[in-house]
Amino acid sequence: METGRVIKIISNQYEVLDLSGRRNLCVAMGKLRKGMSPVVGDMVEFERFADQNGIQRILPRRNELRRPAVANVDQAVIIMSCKDPDFSSALVDRLIFLICYAGIKPALCVTKADLISDDDPIYEQIEDYRKSGYDVYMSGKNFEQEELKAMFADKISVLTGQSGAGKSSLINRLEPSFTLQTQEISKALGRGKHTTRHCELHPVCGGWIADTPGFSSLDFSGMDVSRLAESIPDFKEYLGTCRFRNCIHINEPDCAIQEGVRMKTISAIRYAHYKEIAAMIQAEKPKY
Repeated sequence: METGRVIKIISNQYEVLDLSGRRNLCVAMGKLRKGMSPVVGDMVEFERFADQNGIQRILPRRNELRRPAVANVDQAVIIMSCKDPDFSSALVDRLIFLICYAGIKPALCVTKADLISDDDPIYEQIEDYRKSGYDVYMSGKNFEQEELKAMFADKISVLTGQSGAGKSSLINRLEPSFTLQTQEISKALGRGKHTTRHCELHPVCGGWIADTPGFSSLDFSGMDVSRLAESIPDFKEYLGTCRFRNCIHINEPDCAIQEGVRMKTISAIRYAHYKEIAAMIQAEKPKY
């Protein structure tokens, strides 16, 4: 039995990178087809047979995302463009909430920065993320990319964000040997025509990047509001200091997070978006 990482899936074929760096085409054996299926990023045990290689076991996952389906992710990089389509802090925050809820570190990469002026109001929104402790990178034609390249080294990263924000174009700039399809902007819809046809981990800048269709829906169903609040980085240092142990930081008295918002030590923008999602989750919760 050998160990390796699933780096590519097309239909029912799995490409597994073994510990020696060799790529092996595998299928899932019968017992796996009846249960949990491998996803890219999975560490698996596989066996070589005369006619094919078979994945026998999926090793325990550190974390996983459903959309896109990737396991053992070190960071999720939210790709958001300055324009075409326009930057949306509401979308960034919803993605941050989903990513952090899954136990994955978020980072923000703002693309097409060459299309805006130095005094564009978008920089105020970007600075709000930096002040809150998020890693933020700017990208565009003729922009320095060394910091961005270093961020991917020795990590499994997933790219997500707006359709048409330039995810594939960004990978192409970071790793010029790639010839991933780029996306044309649909002016009528204001979003990209998606071109990615399968899920794959690409070697980029000394790490691995998942080039996937991204989040096909922002699904907050089944979430717990308290756990969501505990997951949001902006709230971390204030947790456990509210008057009530079951505080969800909406209307409760002596709430440390509400006080942080009033004192401007917590982003009012992020908090407002948290309240919107908390209301959505509570509205879906069954009443007995």
